[in-house]
Amino acid sequence: MLLDLSEEHKEHLAFLPRVESAVVAEFGRIAVEFLRRGSNPKVYEGAARKLSVSSDTVQHGVEGLTYLLTESSKLMISELDFQDSVFVLGFSEELNKLLLQLYLDNRKEIRTILSELAPDLPSYHNLEWRLDVQLASRCLRQQIKPAVTIKLHLNQNGDHSSKVLQTDPATLLHLVQQLEQALEEMKTNHCRRVVRNIK
Repeated sequence: MLLDLSEEHKEHLAFLPRVESAVVAEFGRIAVEFLRRGSNPKVYEGAARKLSVSSDTVQHGVEGLTYLLTESSKLMISELDFQDSVFVLGFSEELNKLLLQLYLDNRKEIRTILSELAPDLPSYHNLEWRLDVQLASRCLRQQIKPAVTIKLHLNQNGDHSSKVLQTDPATLLHLVQQLEQALEEMKTNHCRRVVRNIK
């Protein structure tokens, strides 16, 4: 699977061939540090002074490298696919090897950082439901107004919580159809390939 880099990312990475390989390696270290602790403008300004360029140029170069490394790590692309993805950028062979080594050295750590950054979402535990039908009211003697009440029990970090939802049967039927459509979509080859690469 090849990475699909936008023109903007290609522009940001175009700065890398103009600097020495030691600087690219330092940019790789800064990119991983950026993932761990966030952006640090002082680092960009210091590097910009040393390289005699604007701090925006350095920041864009680091962000482009960060994107390249995170997307590659997220998809766990192979060495060959990484080389093919970088090859379209037109870098020298030495720079391509350096970027590959950066990717191989840091992909496990980047995946760990990304998994820690992912939101911890609640998971399904149990479901209770009840169907209520209002047959008449003071204003209307004959009416049928159904409502489905759902109590959804969730787990999050060992804590149990519950949410009560109420809807009409037509909306619930539409929701069921959408979920069934999503499940069918998950059976396609494309989705299976994406899920396999995420794990």
